[in-house]
Amino acid sequence: NLQNIPIRTKRGREIRKAFVADKGFQLLSADYSQVELRVIASMSGDENMIEAFNNDEDIHSRTAKEVFELDSIDDVTPDHRRKAKEVNFGIPYGVSAYGLANRLSISNDEGKEMIDQYFERFPWILEYIKETKAFAKEHGYVKTLMGRRRYISDINASNWNRRSFAERTAINMPIQGTAADIIKQAMIDIQHYLEDYELKTKMLLQVHDEL
Repeated sequence: NLQNIPIRTKRGREIRKAFVADKGFQLLSADYSQVELRVIASMSGDENMIEAFNNDEDIHSRTAKEVFELDSIDDVTPDHRRKAKEVNFGIPYGVSAYGLANRLSISNDEGKEMIDQYFERFPWILEYIKETKAFAKEHGYVKTLMGRRRYISDINASNWNRRSFAERTAINMPIQGTAADIIKQAMIDIQHYLEDYELKTKMLLQVHDEL
């Protein structure tokens, strides 16, 4: 279970040296760049986020520039980027002002302001969230871009906690589910490629968006 072997500590890096390829082979790791955020950009059709990806910008720096109303990406500090990263991964999955404030050790008011600024700069993502919730409430399920469904039983629950969790799940599943579908399709395509060209390469392990 390689994903549980740490890489950021000295001991973890030493342990990882134990994973070696057979003689004459090499281990290769390949992953998608920001696949979930690309899926969000595609599903929502948000022009600002799509522009950032089309220009090969660092998406967290671009978000920081937008949210903190900076003149240029060059003005983004490491702290700006760190906060923007939390915003990018939190807000599209329904994080609250309290949740964001807790993650960033800021006040609830600051958390709310950051969320408001985010949706002001990326308005179509807010529309995606609203439309996805409405679809789930009407149909009782959500689906990935490839059509795989997840039924959301508590989406119309009277209990606030259950309903809120169901709403976050409804927003999250099409994004993460589509990312999962993409890596599964990649595995199928790669296997066909290896067979067609009679290569000795083998797929060993899949971790999230990485092979």
